[in-house]
This record gives sequence, C-alpha cells and structure tokens, in this order.
Amino acid sequence: MAGAQDLFDPIVMADDRFHGEGYQEGYEEGSSLGIIEGRQHGTLHGAKIGSEIGCYQGFAFAWRYLLNGCAAERDSRKMKVLESLIGMIQKFPYDDPTYAALHEDLDRIRGKFKQLCSLLNVQPDFKISTEGSGLSF
Repeated sequence: MAGAQDLFDPIVMADDRFHGEGYQEGYEEGSSLGIIEGRQHGTLHGAKIGSEIGCYQGFAFAWRYLLNGCAAERDSRKMKVLESLIGMIQKFPYDDPTYAALHEDLDRIRGKFKQLCSLLNVQPDFKISTEGSGLSF
C-alpha cells in the first residue's frame, strides 16, 4: 500500500510544486523588469537634475561676465552670492548617484539661485518639459 501512496504523491503535491515554480519564475522576471524600469527612471530624473543644474550654471556664468564689466561697490554682494552659487555648482557630485546629500545640496543650490535672482531683480521661470528645458525671464 505504501507504493500506491508514493504513486499519487506527485499528483497531490503538484499544486505546491507549480506554486513554487511560478513564484520563482515571477520573481526572476520581476527582478529583471525592475532593473530595467529603475534604470529608465534614474536616467529620466538624472537628466532633469542635470538640465536644471546646467541652466543655473549658464545663468551664473552669463551674469558673472556681465557683472565683471561694472565692478561697482553695490555689485560686490551680487558677486559674492554669484561666486558662491558657482562654487556650489562646481562641487555638486554629478558622477555619484549614491551621494547621500544630493537632494539637500540641490535644494541649497536652488535657494542660492533664488537669492541671486532677487539681488539681480530678475524673475526666472525654469521649466522642464518633453520638448526640453529652459530658463526664461
């Protein structure tokens, strides 16, 4: 009789076996798709941050060039804030996506940019869209 029970064991245990195999296949497929989706998400958000930082840098370089021509006493504060912004941008870790304080540093750069815009009396409008990004005034 023990031989008869062993004959039906594969049939009785099929549900558990198929559940385990299905779980393993789903896990492997999900891991693979998760890596692909994570890379796409990271690339998209990294490009947005890079575009934003690039606009700030171009803005700062243009204003440094404009303010160097007229180095008046009243422009010294503007130059200090401008040089501070440029320094922060140059120290930003572009090549380290695991940098722990990335968002904090980005927020500091945004704040310094807003401070500079206030001192220069310009109203920027930074937009990121599917057509590209831009900084308008």
